[in-house]
Amino acid sequence: MTANIHHGRIGPNSIIRVAEALEAAHGTAAVTELLNRAELSRYLDAMPTEMVLEGEAIALQQALRAQLGIPAARAVARDAGLRTGDYLLANRIPRSAQRLLKILPARLAARVLLKAIRGNAWTFVGTGIFDAEPKFPPMIFITNSLICRGETADEPLCDYYVGTFERLFRQLVHKKAVVTEIACHAKGDRRCVFEVHW
Repeated sequence: MTANIHHGRIGPNSIIRVAEALEAAHGTAAVTELLNRAELSRYLDAMPTEMVLEGEAIALQQALRAQLGIPAARAVARDAGLRTGDYLLANRIPRSAQRLLKILPARLAARVLLKAIRGNAWTFVGTGIFDAEPKFPPMIFITNSLICRGETADEPLCDYYVGTFERLFRQLVHKKAVVTEIACHAKGDRRCVFEVHW
């Protein structure tokens, strides 16, 4: 990963979309509780508009699991990932690029999309490490994932990434794309691994 001035900072979607998804599923009071629990109460008045410290996203995910329990937290995190994908499609990925990807054969589109994701990975992995293998099925690897950093679980926890990747692949590569986390650092695996099928 290339070093840059934002090292250790990630995009604010990691906060904003989790709050949106939690409010949709559990109401405004749950968002207030979450932000207080994660010591991010400053965002109660206004959500962040610039890059945030990766520690904030880590604290938010840990607080979400503590507040809801792992199954409900995973559902909220996945929805937040889907919402992040929608935001990226609406605001960050040029329309011309989206049109091109949609007309390419799926395997070629996947290769192009993964290259683009790699170029912007620092915005969502922070000090983690992103890698990908475009052969079929495409594989995505995240070492030191922010979503599960410091956690131990019997199941994969990086549903935020699953939701984001799945939305992008379904919209830009193949409408039946499904992303599954097949290895997770929280389970003791060396890195988090996501497999894309269609």
